[in-house]
Amino acid sequence: QVHLQESVGGSVQAGGSLSLSCTVPPFIYGTLGYLAWFRQAPEKQREGVAAMSTDAANIYNCDDVKGRFTISLDSDKNQVYLQMNNMKPEDTAVYYCAAGHDTFYDRLCPEMGLNYWGQGTQVTVSS
Repeated sequence: QVHLQESVGGSVQAGGSLSLSCTVPPFIYGTLGYLAWFRQAPEKQREGVAAMSTDAANIYNCDDVKGRFTISLDSDKNQVYLQMNNMKPEDTAVYYCAAGHDTFYDRLCPEMGLNYWGQGTQVTVSS
């Protein structure tokens, strides 16, 4: 079973910044159409945060994080990143990276169509 590997999350105070990375196994990276970040806050359903096509042509902000969170990727390193700025306590969640083969992905960022997932990393924002 193939898993993606997120970097270790961490704790930050409100207004601070944190960056996550996710490494994709090289043998599947070239087969992917989209990479995405999701999060699951306590007692809430998992939700999409941002997604990006592997050719960098399409970038979706799935949640109300536009202007604060930025998704990017480095194809040479087989990695996708999530830069989080001006963080808020409500950003506290387990963050997951995900990837799918399909070259089409709904800008509403559903879980459907994503073939690979990381195991998640905890991000905590204190007030």
